[in-house]
Amino acid sequence: MSRQAPTLEDVAREAGVSRATVSRVVNGVRNVDPAIQDLVRRAIERTGYAPNQAARQLVTRRTTTVALVVSGAGDASDTEQNAFAARVFADPFFGRVVGGVVGHLRPRGMHPVLMFAETPEARQEVVAYLRQGGADGALVVSTHPDDPLPALLAGAGLPAVLFARPGRPVPLSYVDLAHRDGGRLAAEHLLERGCRRIATVTGPLAVAASQERLAGFRDALARHGHPYVPVAEGGFTVDSGMAAMTSLLAEHPDTDGVFTANDLMAQGAVQVLRDHGRRVPRDVAVVGFDDSSVAVTCRPRLTTVRQPVEEMAATMARLLDEHIKGARTEPTSVIFDPELVVRDSA
Repeated sequence: MSRQAPTLEDVAREAGVSRATVSRVVNGVRNVDPAIQDLVRRAIERTGYAPNQAARQLVTRRTTTVALVVSGAGDASDTEQNAFAARVFADPFFGRVVGGVVGHLRPRGMHPVLMFAETPEARQEVVAYLRQGGADGALVVSTHPDDPLPALLAGAGLPAVLFARPGRPVPLSYVDLAHRDGGRLAAEHLLERGCRRIATVTGPLAVAASQERLAGFRDALARHGHPYVPVAEGGFTVDSGMAAMTSLLAEHPDTDGVFTANDLMAQGAVQVLRDHGRRVPRDVAVVGFDDSSVAVTCRPRLTTVRQPVEEMAATMARLLDEHIKGARTEPTSVIFDPELVVRDSA
């Protein structure tokens, strides 16, 4: 016969305390003496007791899971939704977000549930899932400035934290980067290298981060006597970086410095420059943005503006945990500083 699973009573006998005390420790009630908590935890280890998660959820009203939502503003077909998911998984940026979130949640016994919200129906599913207690709150990575999901979550009074400032003001906490400062760092580095005919490949200009990086870059160049900056818009992908760099070279063949708004586009730009016989960085210096894995696999290795994505994602998870537990009741924002990482491309 199989051995019966240990119970709270077994742990209480082993620890020499009451069943109620064991229950308070298991459910994270704070008013238990630390020495008693240690005693109970050691008894749990010795007995092999595992809490009944369903029962625990009834007591704490928490699932110990959070929804990690990748959201947009489109009304996509099934094929387009599948393509959207494929792009997300292929982007090193998202992998870094997941790493930061999991790094914070796992030691605390919490787990993320990945959800996509690229259609009105999918957004309603996310809201319903949270309302029905499927997860304790949502971590939202939005891909579009007109994304209605943050407002839906705020209107429903659901705990949520955003990665990046929302395109429309909503009373939710968020983490973000000082993107203008990042653009400034890129401009100053290219100028210090002696570049004088400088261009830029932006991200999608509907995205606030792209606008901010461009504004910081332009402003820094203007302060150093460069009133005009050739601009080509990209889409944060390798292919879009290649297309934008091809366009810039056709219109401005004497370009000697390029700032691209992410590393994937920088990789595409480097490829096009190589195909056109331009040496990087001798003929054209290239600065990327993010400091993703692409920056060190690209040849030459990319000089780039570092965005501490893992730390930002961990902070996003921490803020959500505080909102869920009631330790934080008002929305807040945490803005991180970028850092220039000098390698071989500039």
